[in-house]
Amino acid sequence: MSKLKVGIIFGGKSAEHEVSLQSAKNIVEAIDPSKYEVVLIGIDKKGQWQLNDASTFLLNEENPALIRLNASERGVAISPGKDSGQFIATSGSTPMDQLDVVFPIVHGTLGEDGSLQGMLRLANVPYVGPNVLSSAICMDKDIAKKLLSSAGIQTAKGVSFTSNQKEQITFASIEAALGTPVFIKPANMGSSVGVNKAQNEEEFVQAVEEAFLYDHKIIIEEAIVGREIEVAVLGNEEPEASLPGEILPQSEFYSYASKYIDEDGAGLAAPADLTPEQTKAVQESAIAAFQALQCEGLSRVDFFLQPDDTLLVNEINTLPGFTAISMYPKLWEVSGVSYPDLIERLIQLAIERHQRTQGLKSSIN
Repeated sequence: MSKLKVGIIFGGKSAEHEVSLQSAKNIVEAIDPSKYEVVLIGIDKKGQWQLNDASTFLLNEENPALIRLNASERGVAISPGKDSGQFIATSGSTPMDQLDVVFPIVHGTLGEDGSLQGMLRLANVPYVGPNVLSSAICMDKDIAKKLLSSAGIQTAKGVSFTSNQKEQITFASIEAALGTPVFIKPANMGSSVGVNKAQNEEEFVQAVEEAFLYDHKIIIEEAIVGREIEVAVLGNEEPEASLPGEILPQSEFYSYASKYIDEDGAGLAAPADLTPEQTKAVQESAIAAFQALQCEGLSRVDFFLQPDDTLLVNEINTLPGFTAISMYPKLWEVSGVSYPDLIERLIQLAIERHQRTQGLKSSIN
């Protein structure tokens, strides 16, 4: 049986570029070479697509703080075709061997927000992860919170502002509405990039300025007293939830460095020390949130578990990290699904969804 060609698209013009490089590295190392032929397509920080070799695609690959994409002269473009998109090597405009499925592990904006998914949808190429709509919804924390609320799923109290409302943002009004401390976040960003905790006016003003560096809309949320619980969800029409895990930050909160650079920056209890009733409740809530936002393939659902057992959804991450210390693969590992098996299931879910979509009519004739 011939191997499936799996295109791994990684990197990108996002502040999470380096996280994506780490994720790609771990997927390449975990994927079963007897079943899959990997084609690496890196996107540099200027947005240029390039074809890379698995043995040389990263620089400083063992150092998360210094990891870099190794520049390649072999550019890549995509030309949507009649049946499926054709990837083209730009030097000589040579068609590449057709990819059977794409694993788009581009975190953050222009990768996780529906942009890349829309391009792959237009090109008619199967791809891993949620579709255009759910990717866009989950990337915008403000919209996601509103939809979760309409589905009866609780989230932390918060308010959002766009850049043209900046003059309306005052520490006094926020303190009156949400108390202190508060968290200030870019609405469309992940991996805790641009996120700060503010306890006074000076910290607040600085945090608002930083958040607006990453997005034109920000969210300001109340600080929640509770345990940070995360659940990995896997599946299309009948999703499954992993055993929950608990983040045990060693710093003020679960920062970018704690997630991806400092292996000792946060502890991870996997599975979390929960009662059977708490475990069932958080798994059911994770699937409910996953389905409410119409996710497919995979997502990680993050919660705050309050002392009275109330669950608040913090966010849903539709393309969670696949680094060596990332929660999503770790949670499935403690739930009995190995990293290679997880990659295989994600690929098969992508193909199954594509086949289901292909069965829809595209013409009234």
